[in-house]
Amino acid sequence: LEPVPMPTFRATSILPAPAGEVFEWHTRPGAFERLQPPWDPAEVLERTGEGITPGTSVVVKVSAGGIAQRMQVEHTRLEAPTLFEDVQRQGPFRRWIHQHRFHAAGEEETRLEDHLDYELPLGPLGRTVAGGSVRSRLERLFAYRHRVLAADLRRHREAALTPRTFLISGASGMLGSALVPFLTAGGHRVRRLVRRRAQRADEFEWAPGSRPLHPSALEGVDVVINLSGANLGEQRWTPARKSMLKSSRTEPTATLASALAAAPQGPHGPRVFVSLSASGYYGHRHGDRVLEDDAPNGSDFIAQLCRVWEEAARPAAEAGVRVVHPRLGPVISVAGGMLERLLLPFRLGLGGRLGDGRQWLPVLSREDVLGALLFAVATPELTGAFNLSAPNPVTNRDFTRTLSRVLGRPSPTLLPAPALRAAFGELGEVALLGGQRMIPSRLASLGFRWQHRTLEEMLRFELGRDVPPEGFTAQHDG
Repeated sequence: LEPVPMPTFRATSILPAPAGEVFEWHTRPGAFERLQPPWDPAEVLERTGEGITPGTSVVVKVSAGGIAQRMQVEHTRLEAPTLFEDVQRQGPFRRWIHQHRFHAAGEEETRLEDHLDYELPLGPLGRTVAGGSVRSRLERLFAYRHRVLAADLRRHREAALTPRTFLISGASGMLGSALVPFLTAGGHRVRRLVRRRAQRADEFEWAPGSRPLHPSALEGVDVVINLSGANLGEQRWTPARKSMLKSSRTEPTATLASALAAAPQGPHGPRVFVSLSASGYYGHRHGDRVLEDDAPNGSDFIAQLCRVWEEAARPAAEAGVRVVHPRLGPVISVAGGMLERLLLPFRLGLGGRLGDGRQWLPVLSREDVLGALLFAVATPELTGAFNLSAPNPVTNRDFTRTLSRVLGRPSPTLLPAPALRAAFGELGEVALLGGQRMIPSRLASLGFRWQHRTLEEMLRFELGRDVPPEGFTAQHDG
């Protein structure tokens, strides 16, 4: 009897960068994390060594058949800049050998080929029971990876920044945990501000509101990005909660602004301070008025919170640092925020609109937040506040219909406005029943390019229901 050939899988696409640049991207910290899809993440548990040098390895937690398992992958072969290989040493597959192949496709393009030889456990039974689902999962996984890699390469090439050193607060949050690997895989250096004792060389302990930032944290730093702020929607807005929401934003911002104002200015000091704000700056708006970047401040709690949040950065601006305030709309991500909370009820067919559903949501994808933050750093003309959302805001009614359609589930539920006010108080009135028809006019005029312009594109990307990127091919043998 001839041996049964093991399954192989190939995924190929053309990427918008030279082969050496694409290969180098894979060698940097954060590359592995950037390639993990939000709908099927692999949590890094351990690392031995750095990069892709033979002998280095990574242990991740993956889901196999709905069961969490450890998977250890070791880098075993390196032929820079055309190939590297990793092999499973422990995990859900009986055999797994993954070759990453890089072929020049002209001076400015690369043909990337992911080649997998793998074998499922339980022999023919495993192939019969799980072979189809594994093939489908591989196609979705590598279509996602190729799409993200192409977008990241394009964004970093367009930014055209020489390697910078970034100092980031809120680096472990929903945005920060994606921003750090996006920057490091792109060739930049990142330092993190942490509220515990620093445990790594790239961490700096701080206590905003209690003591000034130690000057050493800013030595050699080019850009400071402030993502600090407690979640607005977790609890009712009692007086104590409101105070905490305010201090969690203004104290870190003021601490960083004071440190920046005291730091050396000019080419040897930080040049850019990106400090978040929010679409709530414009207040609780029921109507259809379009809100551009120069629209007036609102009067409710969140609007006034955003005003003092932005004002806390003034010392840095007065000292000559370029300060920008992205007024961020609701971020579409399964890692946190609105979508994470709505997924379970919508998947169970229990989703529905809030109130009359006419309130506007200036949504955008987490990927476009990352791109816009890099764009803000690389664009000297961009100063002060700007709207950060997709070009096409949606109503709550549209959001409900679109999420239901992408999930293939009904959404019969209606949560009346009086019930939301009774259950959530001011939080329900402002955050759930209010909204802003915000338009990112300044970003568009300066040439920013969105990866996801519509809500449906954002949802399909985050939920793994996207179509493969243009030029992507997948082939199974065996």
